[in-house]
Amino acid sequence: MAEYETVIGLEVHVQLMTDSKVFCACSTKFGLQPNSSTCEVCLGMPGVLPVLNEKAFLFGLKVGLALNCEIQKEIKFDRKNYYYPDLPKNYQISQYDKPLAYNGYLEIEIDGGKKRIGITRVHLEEDAGKLIHDYKAGAGYVDLNRAGIPLLEIVSDPEMRSPEEADRYLQNLKTILQYLKVSDCNMEEGSLRCDANISVRAKGEKQLGVKTELKNMNSFKSVRDALSYEAKRQAGLLANGETPAQETRLWNEERGVTLSMRTKEESHDYRYFPEPDLVPFIVEAKTIAEIRNSLPELPAAKRERFVSSYSLSEYEAAILVRNAELAAFFEKTISIYKNPKTVANWLLGGVASILNEKKLLLENALFTPAHLAELLILIDSEEISGKMAKGILEEAFAKGVSPQKLVTDKGLKQIKDSGRLELVIDDVLKENPKSVEDFKKGKKNAKMFLVGQVMKKTSGKANPAAVDEILGKKLDSA
Repeated sequence: MAEYETVIGLEVHVQLMTDSKVFCACSTKFGLQPNSSTCEVCLGMPGVLPVLNEKAFLFGLKVGLALNCEIQKEIKFDRKNYYYPDLPKNYQISQYDKPLAYNGYLEIEIDGGKKRIGITRVHLEEDAGKLIHDYKAGAGYVDLNRAGIPLLEIVSDPEMRSPEEADRYLQNLKTILQYLKVSDCNMEEGSLRCDANISVRAKGEKQLGVKTELKNMNSFKSVRDALSYEAKRQAGLLANGETPAQETRLWNEERGVTLSMRTKEESHDYRYFPEPDLVPFIVEAKTIAEIRNSLPELPAAKRERFVSSYSLSEYEAAILVRNAELAAFFEKTISIYKNPKTVANWLLGGVASILNEKKLLLENALFTPAHLAELLILIDSEEISGKMAKGILEEAFAKGVSPQKLVTDKGLKQIKDSGRLELVIDDVLKENPKSVEDFKKGKKNAKMFLVGQVMKKTSGKANPAAVDEILGKKLDSA
């Protein structure tokens, strides 16, 4: 591979988070009974007329602006003609020569630097249905609930040079879309789908090689693995003097290989022509300005602010900002508890661990920013120890109960009274004379054992610092 260069461009299809389909009033809700969310329009019955979903259109403008694109002044739709069993009209309403937005870019960080990946176009179209194959029964079925779902297709320039760059681009794009609240980006439900165009050429060559289109990649890992495999496959063909075929290939996750599906169509094969049932219209400058002004703080800007304003590391800021809900949780917490570094440590440590273990999204958790702030204040005031806080955190997550209430109800308040602690420590020293002797002989672990015995006697409620100080004095004078 050292003598070859990989060239990658991505086509990302994003299902927009609207209640109804792009050209009719049918529901977009996921998981409905097959073919129960259909009508004459999305089934392509003769004589029906599509009506553009305004929310889907405005979502498209929002994404175009967030990706630094120019917005098309005159909007028109086109018919893309092709036959698939899950496309009842035998054509798809899409956009051809005048996409909604064009000539944008998205920045990624790679190898410690920044790289700008061009965005060729962002256009609005309708989805096709879904084929379901029952190989055991030898039968195939079609579910047309998805036909007519609003899709935004985001096409990059062929400027990525490795699967790692493609992965970073996808991750950044997904985060932006979630910040904009235009899609849930759930790859398992098909809300975010990615096709990749990949070619390989000799290093130093200017002309692009023959590309293949990769489909059926339903996770970020699938995208990375499929691109890695295909780059090696094409490089192997070139090394043997062969030319890769221009074709569409499917990624087989189980076998870890790409398989030929069909020859790749060119744009003229689709016989595009203007959609006669949708009138072209002008996007007013006022509308574009209003949407631009409504854009939220985007991930890159937020990450820079987290580093400069809160003295977080680049890594901490990047992890927090990657999830819009996590970033919002962080800022709500520090509005109550004024130590950003500590809040970040707990969010990326204990909180993240519980979320991963329970496979829970932060926005669906009963635990709130006020709960976390309260927990950290309890630690600072030495009412509880850090070790006790971990247990309280888990229970607060499970029950949605205030940490302070848990401490009060369970009698978990830390023992700091030196008089009470001295009595417990004296008992421990009397019960463990051998450990006292071991300490005198220079065995430092003996002290740790004695601290453990004190904690055991107090059910973990003794203040560790106070125990260490009092125990140290008594051992030194023993």
